[in-house]
Amino acid sequence: MTIINNVFIVDEIEKECKDTLLQHGITVDVRKNETKDQLLKLFPLYDAIIVRSATKITSDLIEAGVEGRLKVIGRAGTGVDNIDVSAATKNGVLVMNTPSGNSQSAAELTCTLILSLARNVPQADASMKSRKWARKNFMGEEVGGKVLGIIGLGRIGQMVASRMQAFGMKIVGYDPFISKELAKQKGIELLSLDAIYPISDYITVHVPLTSETENLLNKETLLKCKKGVKIINVARGGIVNEEDLVLAINNGHVSGAAFDVYSEEPPKYYELIENNKIISTPHLGASTLEAQNRVAVEIAQNIISLNEGKENYGALNANEISSKKKQI
Repeated sequence: MTIINNVFIVDEIEKECKDTLLQHGITVDVRKNETKDQLLKLFPLYDAIIVRSATKITSDLIEAGVEGRLKVIGRAGTGVDNIDVSAATKNGVLVMNTPSGNSQSAAELTCTLILSLARNVPQADASMKSRKWARKNFMGEEVGGKVLGIIGLGRIGQMVASRMQAFGMKIVGYDPFISKELAKQKGIELLSLDAIYPISDYITVHVPLTSETENLLNKETLLKCKKGVKIINVARGGIVNEEDLVLAINNGHVSGAAFDVYSEEPPKYYELIENNKIISTPHLGASTLEAQNRVAVEIAQNIISLNEGKENYGALNANEISSKKKQI
C-alpha cells in the first residue's frame, strides 16, 4: 500500500490543504517560486507534490522525483494539462485531481459571460467610465428562446445547462461519453458537432485540452456555425483557435466572444484581448473563495484516502499503473 509521509506544496494553495494534511500526521513543506533547477533537487525528497496550474510538471521532474521518494502528484483543480501524465504513469506515479471543486465557480463564470455578451455589459461599463452616455451603442438581446450549444457535458457543462435553462434557453449539446437518456433527463438535446454548429446562437466549450480537442473551433468549424454566433471558452486555452476566432469576428461571421483561458498565459496575442467584441478575463474560472477552499481540502483528502487504503482517492491513472504492475 502506498503511504504518503511528506508533501511538497509548490504553488499558491489555500492553507486548508496544509492544515488538513497536518491533522493527519503528514509533514508539509510550502515553497513557492522555485526555479526548475531547484525543483529537480527537491522533488526526490517528497512522497507527494501538490500543484495548481502555474507549475509545469515535466517528464524530467518526474524522473528526478522517482529516483527518490516521489509517488504522487496532486493537482488542486480539474485540468492536468500542466502535468505530463504519460510520464507519470510510465514511472508509476499517481496523478490526482479535484474535478468537482471548481465546477460551480466555472459554471457561474460561464453564465456570467453569456449574459455579458448578450447585453454588452463590459463595453457599456467602459463607456460610462469614460464619461459617455451612449445607450444606443449597446443594444443587446434576450437569451430566452436562444439556442445554447454546449460542447462537453461533464459537471460544468451540465451545471451551465441547468442554469441557462432557467433563463429560457434551449440547450443542445455534444459529449461522446454520455447517453441520450441522461441528456434527456437534463433537458439537453444530444447532437453531433456538425448539427450543433449551424443552429446555436451561443457555443460554450467544456472539454479538456487534448490532441482531439486542440483547435476544435477553427476557421473551418467556425464557418459551419450560424452567422452571428457568440463563442465562450472557460475551459482551456487552445480549444478555440484564437487567430481564427479574431478573423471570424472581424469579418462579421462571429458577433462576439468571451475568453477566460488562452493558448499562452498571460496572453500575448493582443488582437484577441484588445478586440472590443471580445470579453477577456484573466483565468478566473476557479477564482472564488469557495472553489479555492474546496480544491485545497479535496486534494488533501485524496492523499489521506490513499494512506487509509480507500479505493476512491481521485487518481486519474490508477488503473493504468495497476495494470502495468500486474503485467510485471
